[in-house]
Amino acid sequence: MSTPNWPAPTARGPLAATVVLPGSKSMTNRALILAALAEEPTRIVRPLHSRDTELMAQGLRELGVRVDAEGDDWLVTPGDHAGPAGPVHVDVGLAGTVMRFLPPVAALTRGQVTIDGDPRARQRPMRPIIDALRALGAEIDDGGRGCLPFTVHGRGSLAGGSVTIDASASSQLVSGLLLAAPRFTKGVEVRHEGPPVPSAPHLAMTVRMLQDAGAVVETGRNLWRVAPGPLRGGEQVIEPDLSNAAQFLGAALVAGGRVTVPGWPAETTQPGDALRHLLAEMGGRVSLGPQGLTVHGDGTLRGLRADLRDVGELTPVIAALAALADSPSRLTGIAHLRGHETDRLAALADEINALGGDVRRLPDGLEIRPRPLHGGLVRTYDDHRMVMAAAVLGLAVEGIVVENVATVGKTLPGFTELWTGMLEG
Repeated sequence: MSTPNWPAPTARGPLAATVVLPGSKSMTNRALILAALAEEPTRIVRPLHSRDTELMAQGLRELGVRVDAEGDDWLVTPGDHAGPAGPVHVDVGLAGTVMRFLPPVAALTRGQVTIDGDPRARQRPMRPIIDALRALGAEIDDGGRGCLPFTVHGRGSLAGGSVTIDASASSQLVSGLLLAAPRFTKGVEVRHEGPPVPSAPHLAMTVRMLQDAGAVVETGRNLWRVAPGPLRGGEQVIEPDLSNAAQFLGAALVAGGRVTVPGWPAETTQPGDALRHLLAEMGGRVSLGPQGLTVHGDGTLRGLRADLRDVGELTPVIAALAALADSPSRLTGIAHLRGHETDRLAALADEINALGGDVRRLPDGLEIRPRPLHGGLVRTYDDHRMVMAAAVLGLAVEGIVVENVATVGKTLPGFTELWTGMLEG
């Protein structure tokens, strides 16, 4: 259900703010999968509580895993791996991690698991992982569509082995197979053939978290091997979501002043860490210290030429910043964004142009020539990143109204409160 439109506040002066962000969605959902398949309980410390992660937790509960809230943490107690006693239905919403990480787990249970989601979810690329799971021994009924909805007929185990897929649409197609692979009888060897896999840092995150849980993982060029074996439980501490820092840190470039995000890790596999150099190239003064990551700006923005293949999720906010810059920008390597929550390239071009901008779609990206913008309604297409981009535009443009702001709860509940709090210092 949609919510009232939100008038995006305009910055009235330089910022001086510290913004404490909740946990990483990508790390939280990977931690939930690994905990569900572990040999002992796992405490997930400071997880993100949002629509995407709650859908993952509920999906695992449907498969027989206990996920209990203990304060802000989650305690995950694996079931007996027998899975549901009867047919169950799992709702993945519009979450790519849920729709691609849960089917391999469902194939390990005994039971009939039907997986479906929001209407747009039925258009997101799923055929590579469906075909791969079949090749590894799973029985899946998708009516030949290669997309949601489909039913997994779990037999309690999965043979595993070698499989070749085209993961150029999403790195999640590889991660979904790797995360469950220690429980496959023969583990897995995944080989990618096709255009480059986007979001390479997310694959590094998957490999690191598997290894931290005790899995044996080998990687090569377009090749990943995971050996069969037990996974450890224990404690998994979730880092702040660095991608969700983009609009807050970018605000310092638009309004001037300073924004700090505390808890920024010195070393991380999160793609959002690329903000350090991207915002510096756009004119920010960026420093990492004991207080966190701080960006200082003077209210001017430089255009950017960048290949964002590895950090596609940052594109909406970077595009909004580019629309406010003093010189043109060219953002490439992001053709795969057409298959995200919405066609993000079309959405960004259409919405910025509707405000008076000049954005041209490229075969693999966007060309943005800054022009004076005016107020208006920004459609968000049920896409949380579009809300964030619209808020950035609103810092400098009077009269921006954001459609269905509540869709941002997909990854960042409380966004509007954080945003107004930042502006109030």
